[in-house]
Amino acid sequence: MNYREKAIRCVKNTVLPVQLEQFRECGCSLDEQYRKYGDTGAFFAEIIEPGRIYEMGYPRCVCPEARETRDPAHCECSRQSVLYILETLLPGKTVTVETVETVLGGAGKCRFRVTVE
Repeated sequence: MNYREKAIRCVKNTVLPVQLEQFRECGCSLDEQYRKYGDTGAFFAEIIEPGRIYEMGYPRCVCPEARETRDPAHCECSRQSVLYILETLLPGKTVTVETVETVLGGAGKCRFRVTVE
């Protein structure tokens, strides 16, 4: 399955516009965006190294399809959606997203480590 295409279709007209609005409101700074919006019931973000390294994720599976399949491989779709959103917010930057843990993989939350170069 091509999780990249699936992720883009999922977030392009839903999550991405919200993230773009927040990002612009916060002066196009991920640090400021995550300080202001990084602790909600649906999303969390932690600044590990300002401007460069972050951990972010979800306290539970938010994808209805993932909740139905229960297949941990589906978490690649979440990783790809985070990557797509951040590449859109930060054109010209190299963004790496690593899956740290996921609910479908047995963890208590979905967590991703992001590096921005």
